[in-house]
Amino acid sequence: MTAALRVPQELSATVPAEQRGPGLDRDAVRLLVSRGTAEPGHHDFGALPDLLAAGDVLVVNTSRTLPAAVDGRVGDGRGRGEPVVVHFSTRADRWHPAGRALAGHWAVELRSPDGRGSTRPRAGGPAGTVVRLPGGARLVLEAPLDPGSARLWWARVTRGGVPELMRRHGRPIRYGYTRQDQPLAAYQTVFALDGPGGSAEMPSAARPFTGELVARLVSKGVQCAPVSLHTGVASAEAFEPPYPERFVVPPATAWLVNAVRARRRAAARGRAGGRIVAVGTTAVRALESAAGADGKVRAAAGWTDLVVTPQRGVRAVDGLLTGLHEPTASHLLMLEAVADAEVLRRAYAAAVERRYLWHEFGDLHLVLPD
Repeated sequence: MTAALRVPQELSATVPAEQRGPGLDRDAVRLLVSRGTAEPGHHDFGALPDLLAAGDVLVVNTSRTLPAAVDGRVGDGRGRGEPVVVHFSTRADRWHPAGRALAGHWAVELRSPDGRGSTRPRAGGPAGTVVRLPGGARLVLEAPLDPGSARLWWARVTRGGVPELMRRHGRPIRYGYTRQDQPLAAYQTVFALDGPGGSAEMPSAARPFTGELVARLVSKGVQCAPVSLHTGVASAEAFEPPYPERFVVPPATAWLVNAVRARRRAAARGRAGGRIVAVGTTAVRALESAAGADGKVRAAAGWTDLVVTPQRGVRAVDGLLTGLHEPTASHLLMLEAVADAEVLRRAYAAAVERRYLWHEFGDLHLVLPD
């Protein structure tokens, strides 16, 4: 769809919106709007309540962002060893769909420091590789998550638990297009909840929401329905599908989505409201993982390996609020399941022409049906 599109490097958002000028807040981003086959619209994000209608439902991901990057050194302790940054991606339960990892193991990615505070790719392995971590802990690589790739590995940590290791020594995962490290709070959304689990990378579509904006949405009659999907490290920038991730769709959310969709079907044709709009591709993946072939959403929890494509389509989601994705990202297939490929091509061309900003601190794209 947009594979031929070139996104200039200067369109990467290097800092959060609130750091781009005095008096700005998280919601100081732009909003590109694709509605059916109409030409793309351009708004400030604060206009979101005016673009939605009473009876619409925003499905939001409540997963919190983890300080998932931890410094280490490869070696057995007899020398200084090679410096690496460990990205803790996904914790295994008693069973995991990819590789049947044991409880307590983590899928990890090893990265090389680039000298500027971010990292560059580095192959993992071989099996048995030991990474020395702060506090005397050791990370031992055991097996690749995917036998055809050396990027993600199942690993175990000796001496202490990974959550405590991240809490004491971790920081948010940072990529080369960002200007500097940010505190963990900069990566938490207004919907994030404390509790077990968490995301290696921020569910960034919800980042621009503020408490004030949520209050305006609620006063408009727009409801928010929670799901959780704990994301692993980004894999979609190289045409790779997302890996299995843990998710929860609560009974109350399933009931609300089904009730709103039933009311909309029973209402007069063309009536506004009653649309299910997912906030982020993570919310789409969670909700669609709980939707049956009949379109009915059922409460669900566990692992999902669902990849939403144009061929599979969407069953419960009517619209999507998301960031702007790289042309090689497999997330774009999900967008094509919600909107026509030509509509998306025009939208992305307009985003480049009008200098929208990409990545987790960038601008947003609202995709709505006719």
